[in-house]
Amino acid sequence: MCGIVAAVSNRNIVDVLVQGLQRLEYRGYDSCGVAVHDGGLKRARSTARVAELASQVQQDHIQGQTGIAHTRWATHGVPAVHNAHPHFSHGPGTNASEKPGRIALVHNGIIENHEELRQSLSAKGYVFLSQTDTEVITHLVDSHYNGDLFEAVKATLPQLHGAYAIAVFARDEPNRVVGARAGSPMVLGVGNGGQEHFVASDAMALAGVTDQIVYLEEGDMVDLQLGKYWVFDKNAKALSKTERPV
Repeated sequence: MCGIVAAVSNRNIVDVLVQGLQRLEYRGYDSCGVAVHDGGLKRARSTARVAELASQVQQDHIQGQTGIAHTRWATHGVPAVHNAHPHFSHGPGTNASEKPGRIALVHNGIIENHEELRQSLSAKGYVFLSQTDTEVITHLVDSHYNGDLFEAVKATLPQLHGAYAIAVFARDEPNRVVGARAGSPMVLGVGNGGQEHFVASDAMALAGVTDQIVYLEEGDMVDLQLGKYWVFDKNAKALSKTERPV
């Protein structure tokens, strides 16, 4: 069990992400992390508690209007910074030691066929820096990415066997987060008069930033952009969802 929270806004969203993690810390104490779009991909990760991550974020001057965050209960890979989320993609031709790739992702769940997928992606030149099943999803999204994050995630999901709630953003689409869930919980929050949007493992993570929640059903995908959102079913059919007060 892990906790995730993500946001697209027109303000610096880092404090909201970290505060959301503090409310989700019961879902995992092994590590935590936050990543934002700051013109590229930037992150902070820690094997300490979320309070220490909050100090690290300030020291590293991490700011952004689009971001994702995660608190981890280790399943694949020991508790260590290199296994902490968010994960970045490192595709063929990228130097993983020098700069991140173009996809950032957090995940709650277990991918049962991760070893098979890891072997296939390694053969294509993807570089793995962790032992997690989550890094496999990150690279898969990257392998399908051609400028449209939603389409890349949609192409990835049928390849995953297991349970997941994921939130993803891309270097080349600065005001967009795509989420999806199957077997793991996820809610969508609408804040600031509809000008900012969130996804999280639990509505409690969004306390104080929104009182309007959309409960996502099994197989749903969500496309969050600045001032708007869309929800789709597992067949990518657009859905009409009701925003409910918390």
